[in-house]
Amino acid sequence: MTTSSPITAGQNGSHRTIEPNILYFGTPVVLLSTENEDGSFNLAPMSSAWALGKTVVLGLGREGQTVRNLDSRPELVISLPASSQWRAVERLAPLTGRNPVPADKPEGCRFESDKFGAAGLHPEPSHLVRPPRVAECPLQLEARAERVLPDASGSFAIVEAAVHKVHADPRIVVPGTDHIDPAAWNPLIYNFRHYFGLGTELGCSYRTRTPREPATRA
Repeated sequence: MTTSSPITAGQNGSHRTIEPNILYFGTPVVLLSTENEDGSFNLAPMSSAWALGKTVVLGLGREGQTVRNLDSRPELVISLPASSQWRAVERLAPLTGRNPVPADKPEGCRFESDKFGAAGLHPEPSHLVRPPRVAECPLQLEARAERVLPDASGSFAIVEAAVHKVHADPRIVVPGTDHIDPAAWNPLIYNFRHYFGLGTELGCSYRTRTPREPATRA
């Protein structure tokens, strides 16, 4: 079996104009825990998330159970799975906490009340918020949705979540520090609806504060 080499650059004027169905151009997968109206908890995978300081911005379907929960119960946990946990994420993918299933959900989507169990994952009590963390995830962020706004199309919601507590598996933390070790942390990446991990480290930003041995120079 052969694999194609990654494309690094194109010639001027060689790009094509295309109309892709989606623009998931390589973003981390997160699992969102929120509280349902009856006090039970919903767990939902999503891949439109990015961090700015201690705020995580989330893009979610407007009609999903997660947004319905956050509109009235703003506490949540953002758990980040490792690349090896992609099968658990995929088990969650066709499930929804809404019953009946919203009309805008893809074909094959079905209602499931126990999404932790269906995915083979386990809830772990949080310290500051009611929704649980995902015990198996190496990185867990307890947060509160400070703003839930419609996007420009009206089909999605943009959630600004303030992170108040971070939990990390000791195996991905640089010993004696509060730094995540980039060489040990391998997040799950959603790349045009395919799951990927990270490749070999290429270098680091001049702003990094993570103590590491300097790279060997050729």
